[in-house]
Order: sequence, then structure tokens, then C-alpha cells
Amino acid sequence: MADLDPTPTTPVDLRSDTVTRPTPGMRAEMAAAEVGDDVYGEDPTVNALEAEVAALFGHEAALFAPTGSMANQIAIQLLVPPGDELLCDADAHVVTYEVGAAAAYGGVSSRTWSPAGADVDPEQVASMIRPDGYHAVPTRAIAVEQTHNRGGGGVLPLGTLRELRRIADEAGVALHCDGARIWHAHVADGVPLASYGELFDTLSVCLSKGLGAPAGSVVVGSAERIERARVIRKRMGGGMRQAGVLAAAGRYALRSHIDRLAFDHVRAARLADALAPFGVLAGPVRTNIVPLDLTKCGFDAPALGVAARERGVLVSVLGPRIARLVTHYDLDDAGVDRAVEVLTEIFRR
Repeated sequence: MADLDPTPTTPVDLRSDTVTRPTPGMRAEMAAAEVGDDVYGEDPTVNALEAEVAALFGHEAALFAPTGSMANQIAIQLLVPPGDELLCDADAHVVTYEVGAAAAYGGVSSRTWSPAGADVDPEQVASMIRPDGYHAVPTRAIAVEQTHNRGGGGVLPLGTLRELRRIADEAGVALHCDGARIWHAHVADGVPLASYGELFDTLSVCLSKGLGAPAGSVVVGSAERIERARVIRKRMGGGMRQAGVLAAAGRYALRSHIDRLAFDHVRAARLADALAPFGVLAGPVRTNIVPLDLTKCGFDAPALGVAARERGVLVSVLGPRIARLVTHYDLDDAGVDRAVEVLTEIFRR
């Protein structure tokens, strides 16, 4: 790597869109936020954020939670009683990256279909639904991820989601959306957020990934479910006090950062185009995630991570041969240029 420029002081961080930092405008709104005690329901900024997000998705109510994992687990507990079953993708965040929370906190049994990313087969899902009786664990809910993280940021088509809604209705089960990056799907496919919202009984939507807020996710659902969700959040230790400081960042992000996600998609496509000749793309790039499959390479993902870090580019290592690049608010065109320079040189060698 000696012919590359020396490592820059500030690395190009492609590990995740969670690494974004609040912008000056966001910080100003956080500092000026009107606050109260949210556990008493008295924080006006939190209340405003919840009302805004509920309206965006066409639902009655919403609940601000400190993390996306907690938001998902609150929603799952709303839909699935202890001992009953959740169906989801084997690569879904709710069963892959939430350290067994559905079982540990909710007593929820989970069963999965084979990893398919955004290419979900509704008929396969339908065939897995178990009714009450026969001494089997009954299915109570189906969860899907939009966009799909381990599926390379893939976008589930609206037609697929509508078919899943039909299947869920016929079977009498609920449908949850882990919408951590649903904003990216909205921008990529032009589907209104309310059109997504009408298909799901509950959604969790994240403010701290592509939208750039420092923390927070929101559970969306009916007024009755969200009232129960407040109890679950408190039980899980998620009752915050003057949380309006964080909610103000979320409100700013909703106003200012959704449309600009298109720039992240363009930059991800640039990375993908540069790496495509090396045969390392794990699939098509639709949004801000570039999935890499190093099965055919002469080195593994940890080795890629070390080589890139030595030259000031940080990548996410997801497995022995699987890596990921993620574009985000804090990555500009110069950062993409540097990443292309470093990564193409590594793959050439």
C-alpha cells in the first residue's frame, strides 16, 4: 500500500449510518428545546414528535423510545403474547442484532424463513403460519424489515407488502415493520410514508441512522396499543425524563434530512460501481448500503477491515467473508473519492 497517500487524520467512516453527528442547526434546536417530564407525559417536544410521526404514517399515536432495539421489542410484545410465535426473516434485525430480547423480555418464540433480504416470498410466509390448536405454538405476528439491513439495504416492494397484509388478515395475525431505514425506502421508491403505514399494525422507525439524530426511535400504532407501549417501555427501563432535548433533534431531522437521503444513495452507487469489476458485490445497491461478499477473494473480511483501516477507511465486518459499506450524512464526495481510491487499490492487490 506504500503508493497510497498517508492515512488522513480523520478517517472515512463507512461502518454505519449510526456514526453521524448532530449538525449545528440540530444542536441549536436541542439547546432551545422546551422540556418537561416525559414519564408524566409532560414534555411538549416529545409529545409534538410523537404526534408528527404518527401523522406521517397515518396512525393514531406514537411513542418515543431511546433505541431502535427497544422500539422493536416494545412492538413485538404488543403483538405477541408470551409463549406465542413471531415469524420473520432469519437475517432480520429483531432476531439477529437484538441479543435475544424477544425471548428474554417478552417470552416470544420466533421462527424464521431462509434469508431473502428484500426478496420475500409471501406464499412461503403464508405456508409457515400456525393456527391455534394441535399443541403447536400459534403464530401471532409477522415482522419484516424496510429497508433490509443484512439484505444490503434492499427495498421490499409495495406489492409484496400488500400481499403480506392480505395474508396476515386472512390468518388473523398482526404485521410489524422494523422501519429503521424506512425513510430510505420512501426516497428510493417514492412510496408515501402513509402508504407504508396503512399496511402495518405497528412500526418502529429510527431517527438516529440516516436522519442523523443522536438517539431515538419511535413506535407507531393505534392509541390503545401505544398506551400499553408506555407501560412496556417503563418496564424495560426506557422511561426518560426531559427527553425533549433528544426529541428536538428528531423533529429537526424529519424536517431537514429526509430528502437529502438521495445523496447517500448516489454515493453508495458510486462505491458499488467502483467495486463491481472486482466481483465483490453481494447484490444490487438500492439505497445507502453496499454489501460485500468476499467468498471469491484471496483474503477475508477481517483482513479487508484491517487493510482499509490502515489507510483511514473504516468498513463494517459482518462475518468471515461478509463486509458492508454504508453512506450517511457525514460522508461527502471527497470521502467517497478517498474510499474508492483505498478500496480499489486493496482489491487490485
